[in-house]
Amino acid sequence: MDNFIHRHLYDIQQAVRKTCGAEGWLFYDFRHSDPLSYRVLHIDPARHVTRRWYYWIPCQGEPVKLLHRIEPHTLEALPGELVLYVSWDEQHASLARILKGVRRVAMQYSPMNAIPYISRVDAGTIELIRRFGPAV
Repeated sequence: MDNFIHRHLYDIQQAVRKTCGAEGWLFYDFRHSDPLSYRVLHIDPARHVTRRWYYWIPCQGEPVKLLHRIEPHTLEALPGELVLYVSWDEQHASLARILKGVRRVAMQYSPMNAIPYISRVDAGTIELIRRFGPAV
């Protein structure tokens, strides 16, 4: 499985670089609000998840997992640096650090909800990410 995941992440990096002009893909979920993340990242959708998590796959370099300290195991099958948070302030500071210098990120977002099947990230999270500089 390990080689499969690394190859899959490489394919994601290549696809993002070639197709959407973003510097990476930021996956986000809260209580299974985004089933696409589970499908794309090959995470068991039956996994019990109650806290927000983020998985940043830059077009080049190592991914970063941002997880709540209560659920550090949520993305254990995925490679990357592990960053834990407890408070809102820690979560926001960590997101700001992860996205520092990034101008554009891919997310499950469709402007004007044009493609509702893929528009799975809530408006508040989009606003939060934009606050740190990147366009979504």
